[in-house]
Amino acid sequence: MSYWTPPAPVKKITLEEHFLTDYFNAYEDTIVPSFRPDFRKWMQDRITDFTEIRLKEMDENNIEIQVLSLTTPGVQAIQDPKEAVREAKNANDFIAEVVARHPKRFAAFAALPCQSPKEAADELERAVTQLGFKGALINGHSNGEYLDHEKFWVIWERAEELEVPVYLHPSSSPDSWKVMEGYPELTKAMWGWGVETATHALRLILAGVFDAFPRLTLILGHMGEMLPFCLKRLDDRWEIGKKTKKLAKPPSQYVRENIMVTTSGVCSPEALLCTQLALGTDRIMFSVDYPYQDPAEAVQFIESAPLSPSDREKICYTNAKRLLRL
Repeated sequence: MSYWTPPAPVKKITLEEHFLTDYFNAYEDTIVPSFRPDFRKWMQDRITDFTEIRLKEMDENNIEIQVLSLTTPGVQAIQDPKEAVREAKNANDFIAEVVARHPKRFAAFAALPCQSPKEAADELERAVTQLGFKGALINGHSNGEYLDHEKFWVIWERAEELEVPVYLHPSSSPDSWKVMEGYPELTKAMWGWGVETATHALRLILAGVFDAFPRLTLILGHMGEMLPFCLKRLDDRWEIGKKTKKLAKPPSQYVRENIMVTTSGVCSPEALLCTQLALGTDRIMFSVDYPYQDPAEAVQFIESAPLSPSDREKICYTNAKRLLRL
């Protein structure tokens, strides 16, 4: 009689793994109150830690490398452009020192002061060429301004030149939505952040960012912020609608060619298989969304998901290693 045995654990690289500095505690306060007290303590014990808890949990879950990034809303919430430039550099210098102390365990995405687009592009170049960062993570809009506007294209141009990805991470909408009034839980991670971030990505597509910079790679977390599940609908309605700008390709093709997604925060075999069918295995990367998700739960999900050994290795390790040149 034969018995099924679970697959052997594989090495993992995770890309949506956050930290917080003392300066940004004031901004994090806009999000933390929405958490239950027990979860708030879980998160706060971990988000400023790099060795006592974080490395231990990485070891327990066979996570070889975390790519660290400043948590939302981060630099994007700063009103004054000069202050944003200063604090982005401070955050990047801070995390560069952490990576330097643990070069085999940590890598980093740069925080960018998009309030000053040219200086954001220069900071991306400094972070990549001098600090060894693997790209950038931008926490959504900067004070209500979205990255499809042409004044921000200098950032996309520089990312393409440097051949590094930009991770578009969720943040809260700058306006209130009538349909969500009375249900504050809908406005954040439960629903609103995904809608906000997916729409931001679609703005980039429809503005022609990927026609202008065809070698650019955008990363979306949370299984692609729902975009893989509606590609046919996007193309169909775009085809018969009134266009704001002529595109070289249908919207779904940009998602398939210029966007990679991570599994962060979506421990769902059904969503994973749908994303795999929509985008292909080579476009998916495992992530935890630490410390907002339990790494043990995320790892149990990916190690038990109905994947072939080669697909599991690509999603957990090889795709990220290739994209980030780790």
